[in-house]
Amino acid sequence: MHTQYVHGYDSRENIRLQDQAASLVELLHADTRYSAGSRVLEAGCGVGAQTITLAANSPDALITAVDISETSIAEAERSIATAGLRNVRCEQADIFNLPYRPNSFDHIFVCFVLEHLARPVEALRILKTYLRHGGTITVIEGDHGSTYFHPDSEAAHHAIRCQVELQRRAGGNAMVGRELYPLLSAAGYRAIRVSPRMVYVDASKPELVEGFTKRTFTAMIEGVRAPAIASGIAEQSGFDQGIYDLYRTTEPDGVFCYTFFKAIGNK
Repeated sequence: MHTQYVHGYDSRENIRLQDQAASLVELLHADTRYSAGSRVLEAGCGVGAQTITLAANSPDALITAVDISETSIAEAERSIATAGLRNVRCEQADIFNLPYRPNSFDHIFVCFVLEHLARPVEALRILKTYLRHGGTITVIEGDHGSTYFHPDSEAAHHAIRCQVELQRRAGGNAMVGRELYPLLSAAGYRAIRVSPRMVYVDASKPELVEGFTKRTFTAMIEGVRAPAIASGIAEQSGFDQGIYDLYRTTEPDGVFCYTFFKAIGNK
């Protein structure tokens, strides 16, 4: 039912997740705000990279952030304490077996979680039991198939496909963003609305060149170098050329695009 987290749980990945969150705050989270007293469950909070923005945007909501990884929860607690946020409770828990009563939450927030699950519809159905009638679920996912860039490079596309394939072998889906509507529909949610959120990066946006193209996306692809080569789906020289070409898109004449998808549904 569960999958291995293909990116790993090391300090480098922690930094990458924090960079990703910081570079995407407005694009992904500006329109997510919960009213005072709302009970919000963040399912799969990881190291708390999204939790900090979620809690800061809704300072009077009560947020319960859960993750299956004890290491990630410890890091999330440190980040939340450092940020001085007092409206978040972190707990180690399994999405498929949460220790809460049905209808306990007004809203559920799920960000970059479904891509790692072998049974995303089952996860969404289970989460729905903890949502009060009329409550909402917000789901955000990326889609590696939406990546394109200039200068174009087949080696770079192949390096990206290596990450997609490794995630597939681990039971996940790096292109799940495009599936949010049918997944939520299959899980029984109503009034589903999905909006694409494109990250467009060129030299006029230096903060995104550094924060997203270099430190988030390319760092993620670069992070699967060893398993991609060890598994035989990439040769060392070809993979390294792909990474070089991804960094090439961050030069003054380069452009990089990637699309996230944000879905909201009602119980």
